[in-house]
Amino acid sequence: MSAAWKPDSWRGKPSQQMAEYADKEAAAAVFDKLGKLPPLVQPAEVDRLRTVLAAAAAGERFIVQGGDCAERFIDCEADRLEAQLKLLLQMGAIVEKSTGLPSVNIARIAGQYGKPRSKPTEMHPEMGEIMSFKGDNINGYEAKERKWDCQRLLEGYYHSSATLNYLRGLVSAGNLSAMSQVQVDFMKDEAATKVAKAISSQKPSAEFAEFFTSHEGMQLDLEEALTRKSGSAYYNLGCHMLWIGDRTRQLDGGHVEYFRGIANPVGCKVGPSMKNDELQQLVKILNPDKIEGKLVLITRYGAGKIESMLPGHIEAVKAAGVPVVWQCDGVHGNTVTAKCAGNLKTRALNDVLSECTQAVAIHKRCGSVLAGVHLEMSGQETITECIGGDTTEDMLPNNYETYCDPRLNFAQAIEAAFKISSAVQANPPAKRARAA
Repeated sequence: MSAAWKPDSWRGKPSQQMAEYADKEAAAAVFDKLGKLPPLVQPAEVDRLRTVLAAAAAGERFIVQGGDCAERFIDCEADRLEAQLKLLLQMGAIVEKSTGLPSVNIARIAGQYGKPRSKPTEMHPEMGEIMSFKGDNINGYEAKERKWDCQRLLEGYYHSSATLNYLRGLVSAGNLSAMSQVQVDFMKDEAATKVAKAISSQKPSAEFAEFFTSHEGMQLDLEEALTRKSGSAYYNLGCHMLWIGDRTRQLDGGHVEYFRGIANPVGCKVGPSMKNDELQQLVKILNPDKIEGKLVLITRYGAGKIESMLPGHIEAVKAAGVPVVWQCDGVHGNTVTAKCAGNLKTRALNDVLSECTQAVAIHKRCGSVLAGVHLEMSGQETITECIGGDTTEDMLPNNYETYCDPRLNFAQAIEAAFKISSAVQANPPAKRARAA
């Protein structure tokens, strides 16, 4: 791995999951425009996130990261955006009130418009082979709109800008009382009710409302266009944090090459196919200067595999000597196909919680710190995409909105916050000294 790095260094590497455009001239014009548009976030905000992530890795905070699997342009509406932020902030408040650990609230929002897919094409019953849907900033969900369209990248930027502008306005206005009114009647749990009342009765603080944005960095030409130099460092100013997916984490690939050079905190998904020695090499490449809060490892094994996989990965990272922020993705390893109409993808809340709570205990046993969780969830109360709470498998078709993976609904996500907090209470993280 060469020490030299520039925002376009990835172009000399093989890159997976990228959309390529037939009209090169039109694409070049789009990327030129994106490179001149104002940044969506500021370097100081990115640095702030890195600081609080370092605190989480030291057992002083707890990360709640979550949101849509893939945002939809049509959901860029005031009510839906407010519901998303409300859910994230309430989950953070539940964690803090239950565990005493201030939360780090990171939303999958304002840019999570692209998704990797297992196959580049799929078969349509009438149109034959068509491109797979890769997110609203690549192509449309309807079969006739599957052609890759570079103009959608500009639409993604403008929708991200509108989203972030609205959410910042909600927070800066200071009228956060309605967002902090936690309702848990559906849980019928005395302890949860006590915590909810305590949160609801307090005036929300500025820290209650602090949030950061994140998305998967899949389309590297887009990410390059959003990269700006500040001082001696390069920041991706399209969001505060990006992560590399499990399908694009090749050591010699373009994604690892791009991610190793930006100043943002970066994440990397770690699944069952990750070998211990591969993980050791990966953390050294992505965090060569051993910066606290720089690298987040987002484990996603599945509830039945975490016990056999996570301890070895923890020991491998310890041996590498690179500080990391450990996070548990409780959803992606627990996706199943329901037997109901349409063979819908779903997840069971119990499986999600099982992986997350096992992660807490395993890290404690291994002398490590689970710094937080990463979930796909929605502030919508009525969606029926995951099984659990009041949603049974036969109810899934009732309101299955997602274009990609299933999300926890509002009640399921709130319940998850309480159950994960209980696990952290039972296995509190040991405070550790930070690397010099």
